[in-house]
Amino acid sequence: MHAITQTAAGADLIWREAPQPEPGPGQLLVRVRAAGVNRADLVQAAGQYPPPAGESEILGLEVAGEVAAIGDGVAGFTIGDKVFGLVAGGGYAEYCLLDARLAVPQPAGLGDEQAASLPETWLTAWLNLVDIGQVRPGQRVLIHAGASGVGAAAIQLAHALGARVAATVGGPDKCAWCRELGAELAIDYHCEDFVGAIKSWGGADLILDTVGGDYLPRNQACLNRDGTIVLIGLLRGSEAQANLGVLLVKRQRLIGSTLRALLVERKAALSSALWPWLLPRLAADKIRLTLDRCFVMPEAAQAHAWLAGGHNKGKVVLLG
Repeated sequence: MHAITQTAAGADLIWREAPQPEPGPGQLLVRVRAAGVNRADLVQAAGQYPPPAGESEILGLEVAGEVAAIGDGVAGFTIGDKVFGLVAGGGYAEYCLLDARLAVPQPAGLGDEQAASLPETWLTAWLNLVDIGQVRPGQRVLIHAGASGVGAAAIQLAHALGARVAATVGGPDKCAWCRELGAELAIDYHCEDFVGAIKSWGGADLILDTVGGDYLPRNQACLNRDGTIVLIGLLRGSEAQANLGVLLVKRQRLIGSTLRALLVERKAALSSALWPWLLPRLAADKIRLTLDRCFVMPEAAQAHAWLAGGHNKGKVVLLG
């Protein structure tokens, strides 16, 4: 098969021959027709986010395609079935292993590129807003990087669950786009201080932070009493200075979270909760697909550059 490989961390992304994996017990081998591109892939390509032990070194955390082979102990799937799902690595390839517990039958009318745009972003949003953040109707939720794939999913999820949503983005067009998704307040961080804007809005009860770094004290400043910050990214670095006095007096909570390293059993439980909620809403046009742009698989470097430059509104996908 062919796959995107590197000779070393930070080296060029090259589409070339690679060993084809074989499905083990409980696994499906998927002929990849589309693979989602995520910030985690950019960080891994730079050598700063190694895959979990035992997982593929090939980039790619979500795929859609057809079942090409079935491992021992797997029931409910046949060769040729259309599926999509979350993987811990290996998606930027012609073939990828998918744990059968995370495999989702692809609904009719949902294209490969659309299906591949869903797992990482929506499971991340569900994990951090619902499972960890315990979002409730009427809460004020601040989502940073609202025009990212995760941000777009998180805005729609929080809004659908009855929360009031604010988002930070870069540029007026992205502000307008986030408002279309359900954000009642969209803040262009290029020209407006989000702390002041959120305080004027009534503060935030829950903050989903993909940024890190110096956003931490700013998040604390606009977080309400008994509020929660869920940190899921480090776009502005891993070092931050927290105000422990504010943390104490306002009874704030700071929680770090990553999806990739969770045990597959936990991911399967999240999947069992998310997909019955999401897929009917997608079919009924109550939730929008937010597919920004597709590249063919050999153009992975261009796809990474597009994402790294912040040009996207929603998901970037590679076509196999």
